Amino acid sequence: MKKFLPLLQLGFPASLFGLVVCYALGGCSTRREESSEWAGLPPQVDFNFHVKPILSDRCFKCHGPDNNARKAGFRLDTEEGAFAALDSLGKDHAIVPGDLGESVLYQSITATDPEVVMPPPSSNLTLTKYEIALIGKWIDQGAVWKKHWSLLPPVKTSPPAVKQTNWPKNEIDRFVLHQLEQKGLTPSPEASKETLLRRLSFDLTGLPPTVEEVDAFLADPSPNAYEKAVDRLLASPHYGERMGVEWLDLARYADSHGYQDDGMRNSWPWREWVIKAYNQNLPYNQFITWQLAGDMLPNPTREQLLATSFNRNHPQTQEGGVVDEEYRVEYVADRTNTFGKAFLGLSMECARCHDHKYDPISQKDYYSLFAFFNSNNDSGIIPYNGEASPTVIIPSPEAEAKLKFIHEKVMPLENALNPENYRQNFQSWLASAEKNPHYSENKAGLVGWFHFEEPQQEDKFKNAAKTKLTAKLSGDADKKPVVIAGQSGNGRKLIGDAGISFGKELDFDRHQPFSISLWVNPL
Repeated sequence: MKKFLPLLQLGFPASLFGLVVCYALGGCSTRREESSEWAGLPPQVDFNFHVKPILSDRCFKCHGPDNNARKAGFRLDTEEGAFAALDSLGKDHAIVPGDLGESVLYQSITATDPEVVMPPPSSNLTLTKYEIALIGKWIDQGAVWKKHWSLLPPVKTSPPAVKQTNWPKNEIDRFVLHQLEQKGLTPSPEASKETLLRRLSFDLTGLPPTVEEVDAFLADPSPNAYEKAVDRLLASPHYGERMGVEWLDLARYADSHGYQDDGMRNSWPWREWVIKAYNQNLPYNQFITWQLAGDMLPNPTREQLLATSFNRNHPQTQEGGVVDEEYRVEYVADRTNTFGKAFLGLSMECARCHDHKYDPISQKDYYSLFAFFNSNNDSGIIPYNGEASPTVIIPSPEAEAKLKFIHEKVMPLENALNPENYRQNFQSWLASAEKNPHYSENKAGLVGWFHFEEPQQEDKFKNAAKTKLTAKLSGDADKKPVVIAGQSGNGRKLIGDAGISFGKELDFDRHQPFSISLWVNPL
């Protein structure tokens, strides 16, 4: 008889102690009393498909990733924990591949003593005989542990053998029929042509077929009538709308900014680009590359720039008074999380605060990826009823034609005003101007000439060129420009959002020639 008292002293998990007693006394059975359940099991029990869902649902609460909730220091959510020794002597293990009699886990789930059985009655969780048989057969077959299915490379599988060899019309049918035959079921009768077209139309376009489409399909006696209907629906513009819905949801597309104001957002051109990409069957690698880094491609097109709106679909605040950096960081986290879901198939949010409990993502990994999206110089607060820069102008075809016409007319005029030697001429002028740095008394052609000699409390400035046209202070009341010594006389120091407004007469359009000169002291 084994002596189990020293095991307690060595820190053996108390919750499994009763099981060890049972095992030591030889009172627990390893017989397969679930023989009927074993007979109905799949030939090969897969850990990810059959066993892990059971462990996750019934065992992980007490023996999973949560350090605070874990009992007896025993965990089943990792390969290392599941196969580790249960005592310091290394004699007992929860799972011994190929040996049910030595596997403490199997002994505990088949025990009848309420003080020993797992899950314990107090948890209100139980295992069915079929589930116990699945775990038992998995151990019996070697207890092959696998990483999460999304982290495993795809393996080509041969279609299974079926009894009704004349029923499958394609390889997928063989997999479906194999499952049906295993469960003693037979396939349903083939659907009517009306039903088939209805299903097909909803699947590919999200819309029901029209009466005319149904009549045409019913009247087509050709053996490939169904294939022709598929081709027609794939060529429909509604195909892109239907297929784009899932991507728009994943990319958190919305027609408003969210948060408190929830102002209107003009990002619908990106939505139209997604629909167009599906309809034109844009290669997937381009579909992804353009959205993540379209602006970094050599000589990017307008469509490639537009595609990058994928990373701007997150909520954005227009509310005054918020902490800009707080929201900017939130935007970066949103982009990081969305990237994980869309391209890695992983929910990364947990790793923002701590190492992920389920997925193989550490907090360091999270912020390493976070850094990629943290390199943009964007703002946490966007303009009210506007769009945050950078933006892309997407003109209509009509506006595009007008812009092209204007550009062709303006370019020769701009070239005439900017001859090839204009930089050389400017440098020559600048050299001569620097010899006489003080301003000239010549007022010819001047619209505004401001000396800023007024006292500090004055908020209007005289115009030596046009007395009726004055300038005035603007901006924050507590950050008005202050008087300082200038190049000649006084000047004004601008603080924060403070400024000097010169009125509408000094608002010039692009076609109006003007020049401006001023002394700037970058304090």
